[in-house]
Parts: sequence; C-alpha cells; structure tokens
Amino acid sequence: MRSAKLLPKRSVAVVLGTRPEIIKLSEIIRLLGPAALLIHTGQHYDSNLSEVFFRQLDLPAPDVRLGIGGSTRGRQIGEAIQALDQAFAESQPAAAVAQGDTNTVLAASIAANAREVPLVHVEAGLRSYDRRMPEEHNRVVTDHLSDLLLAPTETARNNLLAEGIPEPRINVTGNTIVEAVRRLRPVGDESDAILRSHDVAPNRYVLATLHRPENVDDPLSLATILRQLAALPIPVILPLHPRTTARISAFGLADVLSSVRVVDPIGYREFLALGAGAAFLVSDSGGVQEEVSVYKRPLIVVRRSTERPEVLGTFAELIAPGDGITQVATQWLDDLEGIHARVATRESPYGDGSASERSVDAITQIVLT
Repeated sequence: MRSAKLLPKRSVAVVLGTRPEIIKLSEIIRLLGPAALLIHTGQHYDSNLSEVFFRQLDLPAPDVRLGIGGSTRGRQIGEAIQALDQAFAESQPAAAVAQGDTNTVLAASIAANAREVPLVHVEAGLRSYDRRMPEEHNRVVTDHLSDLLLAPTETARNNLLAEGIPEPRINVTGNTIVEAVRRLRPVGDESDAILRSHDVAPNRYVLATLHRPENVDDPLSLATILRQLAALPIPVILPLHPRTTARISAFGLADVLSSVRVVDPIGYREFLALGAGAAFLVSDSGGVQEEVSVYKRPLIVVRRSTERPEVLGTFAELIAPGDGITQVATQWLDDLEGIHARVATRESPYGDGSASERSVDAITQIVLT
C-alpha cells in the first residue's frame, strides 16, 4: 500500500455525518492518520447515533462540526453545502472523501465541486433504480461529480460504466464493512455476555431494525411490520431509531410494541454481537445487508428495492412491506440449522477485508498527482 505518511497533514477532508459513515470510514481514517481532516456535518445528531461511535471506534474527535441535523431534507442539504463550502475554503484540502448515499454525501459532492476540490466517493456505483428513494438521487449525483469512484463490487463498477462514467475514474476496492465487522465484532465470552444482558440465547431470537421512510412514514406499512414482528414465536429485539420512535407515537402504535423487546439505539459492537447470534435478522438497513454476509446470518430485507443485489438469494430475501415477513420467517424457523449451514459456506461478495488499504492507496495517488 502506498504510504499515507507521504500526505501533508490534514490534506484530505473526510466528510461524514451518520453512524454508517463513521463505521465504514473508520479504518480509512486510521490509515490516513494525520492527513485526515474530519468534518462532521451532524446529520445524525443523537449521541447514540454519532458521538458514541467515535469513542467506540477509537477515532479522533472531529476537527470541524457543522451541526446541520434535525431539519427537512432540502434545508439540511442546503445548510450543509454552505457550511462545507466555507470549511473547504478555510482548510483548502487536496481532496475530499465521502462515503455512501446520505444528504451529507450529496452536500459534500456539490461543495467540493464548487471549490474544485477533487472528490473521492467511497462505495460508489450502488443502484436500486428506485427513484422514490432519496438515497438513489444522492448517490447518482455524487457519482457523476466524483473524480475517483471506489466501487465495492464488479456490479457497482458495471453500473457506473453503463452510465458513461470513464473507466479510469473507477477503482474496485471491495467494501470497508468487511474489515469493520471483522475488527469490531465481539466473540467468545464478550459476545456471550452481551446476549445474556439481553436475556436471549444464541439462535433463539430475532434482531430487527426499521428506519426508512417507505416503512416508518406509512402508518399501514409500519403497523403491518410491527404486528408481524410481534407475532413471531421467538423474542424480537428492536433497537428503535429516533425517527421510528416518533412515527410509532404519532400513529398510535405503541401498544403493538408490548410483545417486542424495544431497546434504545445500541453501540456497534453490541449490535454486531446480537446480529451474529440471532436466528435471523429483519431490517431495511443497507449496512445490515452487507454485515450479515460477513458474520453469516440470514436476513429479511423489508423494502421495495435494494441497491445491494449481491446478497439476494444467498444471505438475504427481499420482501416488500406486507405479509411476507411471516411467511419467510416461518420457513426459516422450520429449518434453521439448514439455513445457517448454507449461509456459513457462502463467501461475502464484498471482498477480502483490504478495501480500506486499497482506498487509501487510491486516495494518496489522487492527492500526489
């Protein structure tokens, strides 16, 4: 790997604002070392979704905090662009790095483009082809504004090529989630203690998460999903995203949660331990789709579409909000040992755990040329 020590101090602006970005950029930040200038937009402003992860991942505190969370999408993006424009003007980075498909990423891409700062997009090329998803707009615009696109898979690379993005701008690195999960997932006694703290036994519970608008902003969809989770014959642990909590209260669905083990948002290591020990997971999270391929657990993806087709039919089943959760869950519970044995033999489509090293090598090259 090209040494990041060649890079000037704080020459690479790493822009992040949400829990997944912090996790997936953590090893890149470590490898960049003093060259990284951390800019936190504050898109996730709840400490359980933000500050706790800097501590748990042993990352330095952000150099710049913008505080743009807690507003409408358009206002959030606009405020972030303005604040990042000023941050880039003051710090004059040689490159900017953003990861994924959040409002933070879109704002970073526009601000970097306006300041003529070379932009590196980590996890480029993902496509759901579902224009109802705000994330789809964010990642498409970011990819077309980026100077270097770090694609996690060949599928992502082919998506970019099909849109006319020149091949020299694309680098297939794998996904940084692989090394994050391998490095951070508790095992042995630590994992056992986490399960005991939730009063569950291995393979005898379900871990679920919900936060996407298509699920939590529609009262009928949210009620249907929660009722199906509550009806499962084994315990369901449900860490509640603040957005989901607000919707449940607004829609008068709190009573449905009486049969579900609701917990506050939990730390990433704890979440990985619970995921790896679960019978299966139910989630609308993109990151969870990737994580299960590393620790080998089956997942029901509750969404109309996914930008991660690499895991479908192997680690995950895509189920639109409705009655499908019950059907798939029943089938899996009837043959849980067989399902676990099958996913245990499958390789993750997201690489060998070297994505961060490949990414930093590519970032270093773009800065030094």
